[in-house]
Amino acid sequence: MHELSLSENLREIIETEAEHQKFSRVETVRLAVGQLSCVEPEALRFCFDEVMRGTLAEGARLEILPVPGLGRCPRCDRTEAMSELYDLCPACQMPLTVEKGLEIRLRELEVC
Repeated sequence: MHELSLSENLREIIETEAEHQKFSRVETVRLAVGQLSCVEPEALRFCFDEVMRGTLAEGARLEILPVPGLGRCPRCDRTEAMSELYDLCPACQMPLTVEKGLEIRLRELEVC
């Protein structure tokens, strides 16, 4: 379950930023998660709550901002929405090259 390691990485980032920016509490964590990243939102929420227990982000709200999948066909250069990692071009059946939707990015922290 990589949601656990993602949550642990978030905790490390939050702790590092708290040292640099001198905040003592995190209210909200906004995380952009690509549709093709294989992250299960409910598993991530569970792991996040567990990993943040006893830290300055305990009780923080995790907002997951979905990033839709987008791919380009290497043969006919079409751009297509992707719902699966190995989607095919609807015109020529070539595998699409992922251009968007794999990212997992911390977008914003609301702190006090």
